Amino acid sequence: MKPVVLSATGYSVPDHSITNQELVTSFNQYVDLQNQKMRTNQLSGNAENTTIQPPESQKTIKALGPIGPEPIQPLLYSSAEFIKKASGIEHRYVIDKEGILDIQHMRPRIQQRPDHLPSIQCELATKAAIDALARANISHKEVDFLLVASSVTERSYPAMSIEIQHALGIEGFAFDMNAACASATFGIQTALHTIQQGNARTVLMVNPEICSAHVNFKDRDSHFIFGDACTAVVIQAEEYCKSQHPFRILGSQLQTQFSNNIRNNFGILTPLDSANRDSRDKQFMQQGRKVFKEVIPWVSEVVLNHLEKKGIDRKQLKRLWLHQANANMNRLIATKILEREPEFLEAPTILEEFANTSSPGSIIAFHKYHEDLRSKDIGLLCAFGAGYSVGNIILQKL
Repeated sequence: MKPVVLSATGYSVPDHSITNQELVTSFNQYVDLQNQKMRTNQLSGNAENTTIQPPESQKTIKALGPIGPEPIQPLLYSSAEFIKKASGIEHRYVIDKEGILDIQHMRPRIQQRPDHLPSIQCELATKAAIDALARANISHKEVDFLLVASSVTERSYPAMSIEIQHALGIEGFAFDMNAACASATFGIQTALHTIQQGNARTVLMVNPEICSAHVNFKDRDSHFIFGDACTAVVIQAEEYCKSQHPFRILGSQLQTQFSNNIRNNFGILTPLDSANRDSRDKQFMQQGRKVFKEVIPWVSEVVLNHLEKKGIDRKQLKRLWLHQANANMNRLIATKILEREPEFLEAPTILEEFANTSSPGSIIAFHKYHEDLRSKDIGLLCAFGAGYSVGNIILQKL
């Protein structure tokens, strides 16, 4: 097989950003408003008609008894300290700040653009792609294949990848794929195999994610998790590489198993069910404790099996670029892989600034923490998400 390298990466973020404290201030104002409505309805005898729809973790089951139905539990405050401790997140970039912080709206306000203008994802992807191509020291004319690997896309067709291909002036072919938060690693393997089979020499993969569009900003347990971002990765046959910090791809492994513990039911059929178009399941939902318990050992086992298959001792790993979902989860996965608590640079996190950006997370971590590695150093790029899906790429610096 011809050697293939990850030549360069780039990224872009929206202009707007929200700190934990800003998000908490808005959320707690919403809690006050909803709890006041609940009290007013209860005092007026209309408790059954309350408009409060708290998340599942805060609901109580109503049961008729001697004193009538039990009241809905008041919503609980969030706090910046709670968010930091639970996730490691302090800040996130978003496509619209005003709509998210408006307690009467609590979601981004984005108008659909006319068809002749670039879409939002195309705009983010183009910026990230230009950054990556510049770092790879190549022009768009050298790209044979453009791949969008993302957990969300603005539309079903025409493909986002083909629009981005057109915006960048790239010839060849393009298509979209989705493996949730693991999409970037699935995309790298797709690029690797395409090059090895002789169907392309240079592949540009982009990961435009607008996660804030499906966040439930009214849910205390998840309102802080996601941010918006896009990454771009240049993968090439090694003989064509011109970048300063290339990494040879030593191996890639993907694995999936079905789980409902992370789910979003929004899709092409959503408009057909008028009674449930705005129901909670059309936004991000997860059973966090189950995800935490199940994903950590599974991902660790997949990674260790891959290393063994490739004849690489875990002690050879100089860096782990893990999916940026939760700082505590990353620490535990890294500890299982390395058999000890990692130093920061052994498993760097970028959650403080970016939050969970879905597929770009591990790529942003790589982008910011790879240039210091020495020739022959080995690192592991690993992402995991809904599905469940996990992909891990073994990289060695040239």
